Amino acid sequence: MYSLLRNFLFLFDAEKVHYFTTNALNFTLKLPFIKQLFLKLFVVENPKLERNIFGLTFKNPVGLAAGFDKNASMFNDLAYCGFGFVEIGTLTPKGQAGNEKPRLFRLKSDQAILNRMGFNNDGVDVAIEKLKNRKHKNLIIGGNIGKNKTTPNEEANSDYLIAFEKLFPYVDYFVVNVSSPNTPNLRALQDKEPLMNLLSELNNANSKKSNPKPILLKIAPDLTNEQLDDVIEIITSTKTDGVIATNTTIDREKLITPKQEVEKLRAGGISGKPLTKRSTEVIRYLHEKSNAAFPIIGVGGIHSAEDAIEKLKAGASLIQIYTGFIYEGPSLVKKINQQILKENL
Repeated sequence: MYSLLRNFLFLFDAEKVHYFTTNALNFTLKLPFIKQLFLKLFVVENPKLERNIFGLTFKNPVGLAAGFDKNASMFNDLAYCGFGFVEIGTLTPKGQAGNEKPRLFRLKSDQAILNRMGFNNDGVDVAIEKLKNRKHKNLIIGGNIGKNKTTPNEEANSDYLIAFEKLFPYVDYFVVNVSSPNTPNLRALQDKEPLMNLLSELNNANSKKSNPKPILLKIAPDLTNEQLDDVIEIITSTKTDGVIATNTTIDREKLITPKQEVEKLRAGGISGKPLTKRSTEVIRYLHEKSNAAFPIIGVGGIHSAEDAIEKLKAGASLIQIYTGFIYEGPSLVKKINQQILKENL
């Protein structure tokens, strides 16, 4: 059933379809008995799925990655799709339009998405107003934060601190996004010195709170092992709580889609199936090389329960989906949770 709907929706512009489907979900959930139907179809309730990570209790280990609910418009609806947690954002201090459209493309042969959204969002203040209407107290909400496009890297720390301070009362954990390929020079903040400074400042601000909240770092899959070693050192020395591995990739070498077709789409990060293997490799490397010194949220190319299990066995404590959710539908969340129970993970 979902595959027929997906094939129809895939006939239209990807970004327009995203907003159409999210609005349709919101409308549908207002109809009588639909919420109960969604709970029956997509939600698995079992205390064995609970995870206590970062001092937080996740009702299950399957989350929705950042980028889907950029402006905190949908998290209440998404609870009915079975997620244990939803990550909003990326949010910047000021609203910004992002990159020129079109900027979101499907690579159907690869079961992938290419995007160069550019941190398009309405700004942290708008998101906060929506977060005040939080209806599901057991749904963990993460806040993914970034810098505005016009903010030079030398002043980036200020943007992250502004977003952190404003969002602090309204989210359960934070994600520092320095790994998107779609904001000019942003990935330079992954270099050892600027990253150390940024995480040190954020953790210092966090330590002054009466109830500090977990801070995680989201990294690119394109880092070398030497750079991953730096990440381990930085995470442990700054006492950052964990890592999200990984963001989208700029590597296009293994795509099935013809090279000339991809080149027509121009720049952008790729998510979905082409990322499955590499993201798992990064998870395993960080987990083993650090001696499991910090929790890892695994994300990248999870299109099946088997993909999710592979990441958990590689060392991830939790997992997130995004492109797999679009290609496979909300039943993927249930399938993953059922397989976790079956394998007693």
